[in-house]
Formats: sequence, C-alpha cells, structure tokens
Amino acid sequence: MARKYSRKASSDVERVMKKRKAGTLRSGRSKKKVKSRKQAIAIGLSEARAKGRKVPKKASKKTAKKTRKTAKKRKSSKKK
Repeated sequence: MARKYSRKASSDVERVMKKRKAGTLRSGRSKKKVKSRKQAIAIGLSEARAKGRKVPKKASKKTAKKTRKTAKKRKSSKKK
C-alpha cells in the first residue's frame, strides 16, 4: 500500500511535535502557545502542504457534518 504522507511531511510534523514538547510552538496570528497534540499535528501538516509535500487534502466540513449526523442516529437507535 502506498504511503499516505511523504517522508518529508512526516519529518515536518516531527519537528513541530518537538517544538510543542519544548513549549515553544505558537499558533496563528494570536501567537498563543499550543498545548494540544492534535493541534500541533495539524500545524505540521499545514506547513508541509504549504511547502508542497505529499499530504492528503483536509477533510471537508460537509463530510464531518455527515459523520456527526450518522453517529447521532446510531446513538438514538441504541437507546431504544
């Protein structure tokens, strides 16, 4: 199976994770300190995309909304 991310993209994410652990990673315009692991990964992938690395596209909001809807349906059917 083909790699989902390029090796360079992985190294970009790794570098960002090390910055987060050191407490020096800051996000966006507000320059607030990043504490969340997920947010750090998102920042790393976004930087990799900007450099033109092989990274899958962001999940669209439509898909996320659809997933939330189906999860809600499953939850309500389990209660009965």
